[in-house]
Amino acid sequence: MKKRKTLISWGLTLTMLIISFIALFPLLSLIISSFQPAIELMRNGITLDLNLENFTLDNYHYLLTQATEYWKWYGNSLLVTLFSVILSLFFSSMVGYAMAMYDFKGKNLLFIFVLLTMMIPFEVLMLPLYELVIDLGITNSYFGIILPSIVAVNAVYFFRQYALGLPKELMDAARIDGSTEYGIFFRIMVPLMKPSFGSMTIILGLNSWNNFLWPLLVIRSSDLFTLPIGLQSLVSPYENNYDILISGAVLSVVPIVILFIVFQKYFISGLTAGGVKG
Repeated sequence: MKKRKTLISWGLTLTMLIISFIALFPLLSLIISSFQPAIELMRNGITLDLNLENFTLDNYHYLLTQATEYWKWYGNSLLVTLFSVILSLFFSSMVGYAMAMYDFKGKNLLFIFVLLTMMIPFEVLMLPLYELVIDLGITNSYFGIILPSIVAVNAVYFFRQYALGLPKELMDAARIDGSTEYGIFFRIMVPLMKPSFGSMTIILGLNSWNNFLWPLLVIRSSDLFTLPIGLQSLVSPYENNYDILISGAVLSVVPIVILFIVFQKYFISGLTAGGVKG
């Protein structure tokens, strides 16, 4: 029986390693190709074949010393992602918490509306949102990019599901002690919701960092380009900077990796709890 369990364990481990390698294949090939000169990339494309004869650090040297526009785009993406995540966590958590912990007229109808909104593709909402941004006069600005993500529907649903597992007795006890409703939320409930905040920070950060279509519609000036738009602009019918594009894409992964490392301890527990409550 022990041998059988050991074989099954090894088999599962080997299977997961193979699946992990397949999942990491695009990233590994991108990293290897980022150390190749442009002429080799044009000749061989993105590949796992590391040719040491053509190995070069020139791509990264150029990015670190001369590509001022690239770092401007990088900073724009960091700024937009930071404010998008902070504002979305603030407003979405409050909405989800209120829908879970308070009883009011139309509560169930509002929750159904949230679920229906999750089913609508962003491409359907894109034109009405664009008209709204034009009417508000915030095109070609950071706020024009951030505005649609201030309240994320998936985050509202997630926080609502997580908050359903919180004890309402704590709210009653805090009210007896004279705490306000905002005090109950920020001083008592938010610390209990840390796993959900950690999980949503990763998800919202990833979505904002990789957002391409909406910033492409809103932004006109190259000085305000976010990183995905800036990298896309490197490839044109007249100039193909594949070496800078690939090495720049590799460096663009760094903030997301750091974000996941920082919040990974909350990620699984937050997703699990949020998925089974209610």
